[in-house]
Amino acid sequence: MHIVVIGAGVVGVTTAWALQQRGHQVTVIERLEGAGQETSKGNAGQRSYGVVYPWASAAMVRKALPWLLDRQGPLKMSMPPSLKTLRFLLDTLRFAYAPGVFGLNKRAMLRLGIHSRTCFQALEEAVDLSFDGDHAGLLHLASSPAAMTDYADTAALLAELGIEHALLTPDQVRDVEPGMRGPGPLFGALQYTTDGTGDCHLFSRALAEACEKRGVAFRFNTSVRRLVADDRCVHAVEVSDAGGVVERIEMDAVVMSAGCASPELLRPLGLHLPVYPVKGYSLTAPLIDRERAPRSTVHDDNYKVVSTRLGDRLRATGFVELADFNRRIHESRLDTIKASVASRFPGAADMDRASTWTGFRPMTPDGPPAIGHGTRDNLYLNTGHGTFGWTLSAGSADLIAQVIDGETPSLDLDAFRPGRFAE
Repeated sequence: MHIVVIGAGVVGVTTAWALQQRGHQVTVIERLEGAGQETSKGNAGQRSYGVVYPWASAAMVRKALPWLLDRQGPLKMSMPPSLKTLRFLLDTLRFAYAPGVFGLNKRAMLRLGIHSRTCFQALEEAVDLSFDGDHAGLLHLASSPAAMTDYADTAALLAELGIEHALLTPDQVRDVEPGMRGPGPLFGALQYTTDGTGDCHLFSRALAEACEKRGVAFRFNTSVRRLVADDRCVHAVEVSDAGGVVERIEMDAVVMSAGCASPELLRPLGLHLPVYPVKGYSLTAPLIDRERAPRSTVHDDNYKVVSTRLGDRLRATGFVELADFNRRIHESRLDTIKASVASRFPGAADMDRASTWTGFRPMTPDGPPAIGHGTRDNLYLNTGHGTFGWTLSAGSADLIAQVIDGETPSLDLDAFRPGRFAE
């Protein structure tokens, strides 16, 4: 089949890879100048297979107001909030307090994380990609005794699902991360021993090049105007290039992997997909003392900031900001990220030379991405991965390829069904 994939972020590119591996002719359409240029460009460097979870939880709701009032809190919101923001928050509240939904969704996402790790390993064995990638594990630090108590509860679920982990004492934490010499409070950590790292932007570019060598066509600087469809199927994708020239690309099937742009393209086909652009920030700085830098990924629960070693660079990422598509970079957010790095890895990187980034994670109000059939026979979705697009991309690409080929998916996709928001 000729399949069009809309979007060349990490989810779209891994989808293209999975489809061409199965013998399909694939065309990828991307409005920007290259692969991995939007959410995939400066996101957290972690592939946190054992950490994925839905944002819509009662526990998260209880923390939200104190975080909003704390200047260094991880949750921010533009005031007054837009109607779009309020709708998203109300939907999130509805799912957070729906009986049993959080537990089912968390297990489904963790199973997808496990599957994604296996798919990443197979992909990296099949093609040599340079993206500062590794699978040296992830640490969730505990800045209080209460945090360690919570981690013990989490460890029970990880054991149930067969996810490798360990509860560490402060001394054991420093054995794993000897560069962590800062004054931040430390009562231990939960270690996810098989989680990974890597530069998502470099990965997306390298995998796109590998796809092109295998016959995948990439149409960059090309915007999708609409999906040309009748009540049964999509017949073509209408696009325009940088010069405004309009063209129709006919295909046998189309996969929507356009992140935050997905809802607008799907709405005319009667599919309600409430994806919200959750804003995040990152700093990427050159290392000046490798011995003081993290070996892998460290989540500082004190500041809710993640620091990751990417070759000779350190990337630090944080914040959940509800501001629609406002790209303004607030210096106070960057100061908080720098404070976290200084409290854990002082002297590791030259933060004065750090490059800054802000981008939008395509978040669904209940948490799981949308993976599966759309509202037409040949329309498929693989989008809405929120903060876990890098982590879940390889697994969700494999699953949507199975669905397109009419196979029984390796995982139960009920939690990920695209039409669930209209039910």
